[in-house]
Amino acid sequence: TGTLCSLQRQLEIQDSQLRKTMSEKERLQQELRGREHQLRAMSAKFCSLREERKHEEMMAAMARENCSLQQVVTEQESQLAEQGALLSDLQATVRQLQAEALSSGHRAREQQRAHEEVQSQAERLQHLELQTRVALERVTSRFERFRSKIIQATFGSKPPQAELTDGEVLEAMQKIIDERAELHQMLKLKG
Repeated sequence: TGTLCSLQRQLEIQDSQLRKTMSEKERLQQELRGREHQLRAMSAKFCSLREERKHEEMMAAMARENCSLQQVVTEQESQLAEQGALLSDLQATVRQLQAEALSSGHRAREQQRAHEEVQSQAERLQHLELQTRVALERVTSRFERFRSKIIQATFGSKPPQAELTDGEVLEAMQKIIDERAELHQMLKLKG
């Protein structure tokens, strides 16, 4: 009974952690959607030279936030892997309890009921894990589309063949920003 109570507490903790992870994923999805809306709004402002400097600074900030979001996604993947390992351990414990229940005639029915409850909780955890994985894949997919749009905006319709690091993308964006600032300054000087 003590072991089952302990398992139930562990499952409740895991359930809470999975809910927090799902909530964090939803927050990240909303944040990424917000970033996409901001990117579209900023693209419309390219027409005005007066707004261009502000746009370029915001693009650099978006690139930094992009790197930060990538780190958050990596951390979430790590947490998901840990929770999957813990879930496997809990399922192994459930199987061990089932074997003990079969060998004990007097407590067989009570242990069976406890096992079914733990199994149900484990299934709910698996379902939550699946939902979290789907949410993570959506966030990762949106992140890659967002990164692809930044690369396309920076390098044009034909991006380099080699895989680009975030640092290289940021450096290329900064170069474009500097060139446009220089052009803007030259246009000001020429009236």
